[in-house]
Amino acid sequence: MNRPLYSLLFYLALPIVLLRLLLRSRKAPAYRQRIAERFAFALPRFRQGGIWLHTVSVGESIAAAPLVRALQESYPGLPITMTCMTPTGSERIQAMFGEQVQHCYMPYDLPCMARRFLRHLQPCLAIVMETELWPNHIEQCATMGIPVMLANGRLSERSARGYGRFPKLTAPMLARMSGLAVQTQIEAERFIALGARAEAVHVTGSIKFDLHIDNQLLEQAVGLKASWENTQRPIWMAASTHDGEDLPILRAHRQLLADFPDALLILVPRHPERFNAVYQLCIEQGLKTVRRSGYERVQAVHQVLLGDTMGEMLLLYALADVAFVGGSLVAHGGHNVLEPAALGKPVICGPHYFNFLDIVGQMQQAGALREVKDAGELAAAVEQLWHNQELYQAMQKAGYQVLHTNQGALDRLMQVVADTAKTLRG
Repeated sequence: MNRPLYSLLFYLALPIVLLRLLLRSRKAPAYRQRIAERFAFALPRFRQGGIWLHTVSVGESIAAAPLVRALQESYPGLPITMTCMTPTGSERIQAMFGEQVQHCYMPYDLPCMARRFLRHLQPCLAIVMETELWPNHIEQCATMGIPVMLANGRLSERSARGYGRFPKLTAPMLARMSGLAVQTQIEAERFIALGARAEAVHVTGSIKFDLHIDNQLLEQAVGLKASWENTQRPIWMAASTHDGEDLPILRAHRQLLADFPDALLILVPRHPERFNAVYQLCIEQGLKTVRRSGYERVQAVHQVLLGDTMGEMLLLYALADVAFVGGSLVAHGGHNVLEPAALGKPVICGPHYFNFLDIVGQMQQAGALREVKDAGELAAAVEQLWHNQELYQAMQKAGYQVLHTNQGALDRLMQVVADTAKTLRG
């Protein structure tokens, strides 16, 4: 499939795309809002000539935060525009940066929409986070002389196979890119094999290692925990869970309650549209559950705290003793295991972490992470960490060491930004 055929199929699929938006809006009403932006209409009034940074959703937006701050420091005279695809990503961008950045949804990847959007914005540099590559937007950038680079690029073996099925679409797109800053040498080789120019590919590591915890957040966590009825209870957290994971997690918690009757699970579903369903599941399992969104005091009787707010993941991690990172008991590919490690939490994940193979591999090798495959193993891993203080401290120290060893990716990435767009002035 070449780009014209891809575009034709995308045009024909627009009714299905709209229907999907409406269906998703039944659980998440925000999908009904600002639909015109997705077609490059009703765009906000933008300052032109700046840097356009595209993320997919919440995870990529959070990962991009250090890059945004570095760009603001290095090019203070240039406006930064962040785009994303989801309401939760939009909320996170606005919560993190407010008026410091310009923001809208990225229009769908069709030639007319990409052209209209880029003429409206007229950026001097386009940066795409991780793997969000869109052929028509990249082609329009090339036509308008706008350099495009990939930041914090990752490409799993499975994703590489997917791109490889469409060489006439993928190879020209990657060849158009001015710079690709990727996380590992293996990923560099995959991008080159798919058509990226070797001289444009740079191994910079993952900027997710360049994570710094604000002391204010730690103080907030201490204050919140002090308000609870029982401040000494054992606490574990299951973060960024997907459909199919919550039930085994709740079963693991029920096992833990047999030996630790005052144990508390902080359960944080990945997507807001699942908050109500997961709350109902907790009740059906006979677990006394309190919702974080109600900002009620956690009492001794409560067995589950449902993290149904946005932007509080690090705060909730800080409250826990042990962290399980979701998207890994089901074949989703996992989520960021470095956030709990940066807060000194021993980390547990399931077997499906193909989106974070290198990071999880390093943490496993260092002894900072345990892998489990089901509810029984999950409960056993948490229980062992609550019983064994020596093991707990060893995993905690190993996590800090992995982070420290890999930091510096942001500086290397900023060098690629400078090399990619030497005409930037700020």
